[in-house]
Amino acid sequence: MANRRSFIKQSLIVSVATLLPLKFIKAAETSDIEGDLTVDSVQPMVISTWSHGLQANEAAGKVLEAGGNALDAVEQGVWVPEADPEVESVGLGGLPDSEGNVTLDACIMAPNGKAGSVAYLQHILHPVSVARKVMENTPHVILTGEGALKFALDNGFEKVNLLTDKAKSAWKQWKASGARYAPNANWENHDTIGLIAIDASGDLAGACTTSGMAFKHPGRVGDSPIIGAGLFVDNKVGAATATGEGEAVLKTLGSFLIVEFMRNGMHPQRACEEAIHRLTESVLVHENMQVGYLAVNKAGKVGAFALRKGFQYAVYQQGENRLVESAYLLEWK
Repeated sequence: MANRRSFIKQSLIVSVATLLPLKFIKAAETSDIEGDLTVDSVQPMVISTWSHGLQANEAAGKVLEAGGNALDAVEQGVWVPEADPEVESVGLGGLPDSEGNVTLDACIMAPNGKAGSVAYLQHILHPVSVARKVMENTPHVILTGEGALKFALDNGFEKVNLLTDKAKSAWKQWKASGARYAPNANWENHDTIGLIAIDASGDLAGACTTSGMAFKHPGRVGDSPIIGAGLFVDNKVGAATATGEGEAVLKTLGSFLIVEFMRNGMHPQRACEEAIHRLTESVLVHENMQVGYLAVNKAGKVGAFALRKGFQYAVYQQGENRLVESAYLLEWK
């Protein structure tokens, strides 16, 4: 059975490679084909998307270094960009929808397989913490809109004004331009933050939080709060998170797909590459689309890959915090 599985796996790799553009093949050759999940001991670590992940990693890393668990680390890590008015794509300071309302999406996943999520939530500073309450205090996974807000207020969260003067000014300029509806994916403003941590016990947890596309249609929900799309954690295998155009990620359930690739033996780097390749086969890739994936397996091996140049991710381990340029498939036109 093992020989047959190995043969099938190698055949799949060969058949996929014949379909890949030259740059994609070059990127794939830099990574191991096999992902070793054997774990003797893994140093606690944090990985997250974009440059604002550096500050988030620092906060999460402090939790781990104090002996805290991965779940607390990911929550406290993403609190940082959620509360930063200079980050235009997450929480406070996030660019509003077409009606001028800041609406937030977030999810969190624990090592035990539990998950919680909120979508189209307004007036709450830390949607990730509301998502955690959903996970821990209800039989549900996702709460949305007014229902999510009611739940947050019932659980002691306070209403705050999330629309900063800077974001309001940007919205007014957009309205004055005469644009009726022209959402932007925000990836150039560092987009969603997805953050994954491994603690001293080797347990994994993840969180993902965003204010979504700038000037989106009211009610729009992206991939970030959807388990398996914006984030997926399997404590036996690894975890993955996504950033960029959520509609494309939703159509391919990219984070779940990456974890399944890792479950079947792929190194996280190759798994992210294959997920981008799958996306190009499954959706129409327009000239402004960007998607980036970030993953880590149970052994602490990291992978990242993007549709186009520009995706960065942050890695924190043993007190070192660094920003890394991701490999990518396509150049911008």
